Amino acid sequence: MKLVSKILGLALVCTLFMAFGPQCEDQDTAMSSKKPALTPDQILVFTKTAGYRHGSIEKGVATLKELSKAHNFEITHTEDAEQFNPDVLDKYALVIFLSTTMDVLGNDQQRSFEGYIRSGGSFMGIHAASDTEYNWPWYGKLVGAYFESHPNNPNVRQAKMDVLDKAHPATAHLEDTWVRKDEWYNYKNINPDLKVLINLDESSYEGGTNGENHPIAWYHEFDGGRAFYTGGGHTKASYDEPNFQKHLLGGILYCLNRE
Repeated sequence: MKLVSKILGLALVCTLFMAFGPQCEDQDTAMSSKKPALTPDQILVFTKTAGYRHGSIEKGVATLKELSKAHNFEITHTEDAEQFNPDVLDKYALVIFLSTTMDVLGNDQQRSFEGYIRSGGSFMGIHAASDTEYNWPWYGKLVGAYFESHPNNPNVRQAKMDVLDKAHPATAHLEDTWVRKDEWYNYKNINPDLKVLINLDESSYEGGTNGENHPIAWYHEFDGGRAFYTGGGHTKASYDEPNFQKHLLGGILYCLNRE
C-alpha cells in the first residue's frame, strides 16, 4: 500500500512539473532577456568666470538641460572649482566648459582634471572656453586654440561658414554652408592635430584675422580622452536656434561616444 502511495505521489509531482515547470522557465527566460534600463550619462557644466562674463551663460545652461530630457543624460551645473577633484570628476562622463574665462582652476584642480582626461574622460568647450587658462599649456591643447580677438562695433555679425565634415554628429544636420549671427573669435596657438568640422569664411564679414584656415568648430582625441569645441554661443539668441541646438547636441553625443 505504501508503495502504491509513493508511485501515485511521484506521478502527481511529474504531472505538475510538466504542466507548470516549462511556463515558469519561459517566464524566467523572458525576464532575464529584458534589457536593463539605461543609466543616464552624468555631465558637469562648469561656468566659472574670472574675466568677462557672458550674459548668455544662464540661457546656455538651460538649453543643455532641455536637451538632456530627451537624450538620456543629466546636467549638473556648477561654478565651484572645488568640484575638480578625483572623487567628484569620476562621476561624470563629460565636463563642459561653457563660456568660462581666464584662470578658473587652481594647480591641484588642474592636475585632477588632467587625470580625469587621461582616464578616458571627455571635454567640451563652448565659445569662451577658449578664453580660459592661458598659462596652462595642457588645457590649450585640449580646448584646441586660444581666443585672440574678435570684431568690434558691432561685435556680433552675420557670417558664412563652410561645413567641411558632415559625417560628425555635430554637423550631420547642416547644409554645406551655414549662415548665422554670432561673435566670431580669431584664434592663436591652434593645435595642428585638430579635426576641423567647420571653417569660417572671412570674406563674408569684416574682422577676421586667421585667413583661409579659420576653424570655428572642431574635435580631436587628446591625452586619453575626447574633446569637442564650438566657437558659437556668445548671444542668448544662439541657444534658440534649432541648428545650433543640434550642433551642441552632436558635440555632446560625440563626447559620450554615442555617435
